[in-house]
Amino acid sequence: MSAFMSAFASLVGALADLLHPLFQNASTAAAIVLFTALVRLAVHPLSRAAARGQKAQRRLQPQIAALRKKHAKNPERMQKALMELHREEKVSPLSGCLPSLLQMPAFFLLYHLFSSTRIGGDANELLGHQLFGAPLGERWRDAVADGGPLGTQGLVYAGLFVIVAAVATFNYGRTKRQMAANPVTPATGPDGQPVPGMGTMTKVMPLMSFFTLFTVAFVPLAAALYVVTSTTWTAVERAFLYRDQPTAGPAVATTA
Repeated sequence: MSAFMSAFASLVGALADLLHPLFQNASTAAAIVLFTALVRLAVHPLSRAAARGQKAQRRLQPQIAALRKKHAKNPERMQKALMELHREEKVSPLSGCLPSLLQMPAFFLLYHLFSSTRIGGDANELLGHQLFGAPLGERWRDAVADGGPLGTQGLVYAGLFVIVAAVATFNYGRTKRQMAANPVTPATGPDGQPVPGMGTMTKVMPLMSFFTLFTVAFVPLAAALYVVTSTTWTAVERAFLYRDQPTAGPAVATTA
């Protein structure tokens, strides 16, 4: 693990050196943003596949509803029929999870790299690198303790919070409109009954993006940059991939 982290630290350092002529003291922060973009580019084909899968899943909703009605008294037969339908249509209900799961290692690598005082037996020099005066290895509480929320370091986090809030608001509105225009058949368990808690989950889902604010506040600044960049990328990517998906108008979107 130590050798792997040393190699990853060298990669971040090499990207920072490459970007230094353009970004000077913020080159390491820029390297993290570039690294995030490269990770998202690598995962983009899976995101496109997930979008195709979700669109196909919505297209199959009438057939799924018919199968559930037909086999309502035989949950085992219903589940088998649903699996056969997905296999015939080459649709995986779990395809949407893959892009997020494959990004997690990159996030944890950055988190570990900028949380460790030593890498490969040597002092972690990356911890001293900054973004507009805010050390990449420190957290929001450190910035508040050193100058307050409106101090030099606090303003860096304030900027990140504004970006996250703007992206979350965009995602919230878009998700509400899509859910209103494209109602999904409630998920059922093996017994054919609705899965407990799914109704609550459906209501909470549009708010999930706002939870990113807590992540940004509690992880090292380097990891926060990864989260902010990736979250913004996701919002733009989904707006592009689902641009042809019907959405309800503003009046419908605000309906509780």
